[in-house]
Amino acid sequence: MVLCFAGFQLDRPRAELRGPGGEALKLRPKTLCLLILFATNPGRVLSKRELMDAVWPNVHVGDDSLFQCIREIRTALGDERRQLVRLVSGHGYVFEAEVSVQAASSDTPVPSPVPPFSVTDAPGEPDTPGKPDVTIEPTRLSRLSGLRRPAAMIAALSVVVGLAVATAIQRAPIFEERGPPTIAVMPIKAAGGEAAAMAANVTVRLADGLAKIENIRVVALQSALPAAGTPQADFVLSGELQQGEGTWDAQVRMTRTADREVVWTAPATITVGDAELSLQQSRLAASIGHPLAVRISTLLDAAAKPTESGRGASPGSANVVIEQATASILRTTRDRFATAQTMLEKALAGDPENVDLAVSLAALQLRGIQMVWYSPADSAAAETRARAILERALQVKPSSIPVLEAYCRFLNATNEFVESLVACARTLNFDPWNGLALYHIGLAQLQLGRFEDALATFKQADRFDTPQVSRWTWLLGAGMTYLFMGRSEEALPWLLRSIAITPASGRPYMLLAAAYQQLGRPDDAKAAMDKALALRPGSNTSNVKLPPKNASAAFLAAGASLERVFVAAGLPER
Repeated sequence: MVLCFAGFQLDRPRAELRGPGGEALKLRPKTLCLLILFATNPGRVLSKRELMDAVWPNVHVGDDSLFQCIREIRTALGDERRQLVRLVSGHGYVFEAEVSVQAASSDTPVPSPVPPFSVTDAPGEPDTPGKPDVTIEPTRLSRLSGLRRPAAMIAALSVVVGLAVATAIQRAPIFEERGPPTIAVMPIKAAGGEAAAMAANVTVRLADGLAKIENIRVVALQSALPAAGTPQADFVLSGELQQGEGTWDAQVRMTRTADREVVWTAPATITVGDAELSLQQSRLAASIGHPLAVRISTLLDAAAKPTESGRGASPGSANVVIEQATASILRTTRDRFATAQTMLEKALAGDPENVDLAVSLAALQLRGIQMVWYSPADSAAAETRARAILERALQVKPSSIPVLEAYCRFLNATNEFVESLVACARTLNFDPWNGLALYHIGLAQLQLGRFEDALATFKQADRFDTPQVSRWTWLLGAGMTYLFMGRSEEALPWLLRSIAITPASGRPYMLLAAAYQQLGRPDDAKAAMDKALALRPGSNTSNVKLPPKNASAAFLAAGASLERVFVAAGLPER
């Protein structure tokens, strides 16, 4: 439904607040969640505790988090005089607006039904010009037991992103009686001065990030002796920080309180360089938080599905296959792609119920679709199979970061941008520092014509800089967005940084050629385009453009303008 008040529209299915002119107003997820709570309880005084328990369930946060959300709501509603969101001294807050309800628009996207998974598909033949002739066969996945496609997937995902207040969180069975596990975050230790200040800031950032993970509770402790009333912790996070020669070096561990076993530990190092202090703090917290979030996800998955691994390959050997194949997803050649697919299919044949293997295969096939390494007919079949695999996997592992990442990428690559924003945001609900999810959110925003939002998202990914293996993607995204905004000079350093990390991809060189061309450097533009064509032989204006499906008019217009620049820099038209 859509809630209407004071000229504003709060569209819950789209997770969007629209102003009196119909423009979308940007709000953080928790702020939007709080506004929904206010708008569904107009005229009723809501206490601070009631608000905080609803918006931050099972998480201990300070009053500042609530006050910041209220400030953001007042700013968005133009409520400088505090007449819409009014403080009732000693009692809480009341939403003083008349709220009406109307049905959501009929064009709210709902995914079409997925046909039953097929195991009798025929092999496909590649048809990309200028590429060696390599046969690539579609997936053969026998079954994933106990999986059923959810009804109205987009609606279900929208709920768990945190946009609805009454969210039911799926929990691991071992924690059902007590609720989700609690992690106590101890202050990171450091020896005085600058290091101590850095450690204190990183501790706060780490605790704040962990508090965003929806299936755990977080308690920030000031000492080893918790205050009275503090919930008993299932795990304790502790660590040390040292200042090196131009680096910050941390060693952090998570210990299970029941048996004192260290269930996760990892070093984290960042280079200071010329980065400002807040950027250093953000990157150090992310370099700890990202692998920790992945470990937490793995622990909870294992607790929920302790015997899930199939009868064939051992978990260790399956992980080796997955790691080898995953390394090929973003930087593979056509030959390596075929080899990786064969490797995954062989492993899956030996362990047909292994969701992780199936998801890795779906992600690899998606790369094949993007690189046009299937024939058109086989590409459509591979897309259907990949969607079926991923949506089924979500039923087995609804909070698995690799599964959520793969589904996020899939929806973006198939131009389902609204669904993609929801799925990618859900990934952040379990790993707030996930740069890959931020990258795909930025891509969706870019193709929806929300250029400023996309640029901010790519820059946020750069502030976290995790996982570093994907760093070149958000650097490329920022450079591409600047080009779409007609700001070539600002695009240049981002594109050059991306190419320095991954110099074997053709598209970044095409974008670099466009930047040089618009800056009046035709010789540099031609050299960059020649490099792009060497890396992607057979490229022309018809096969390098992104599919127009669901793209906004603003994106298509900017893309057409950029295409003319490509041609001027030397890209063949046909």
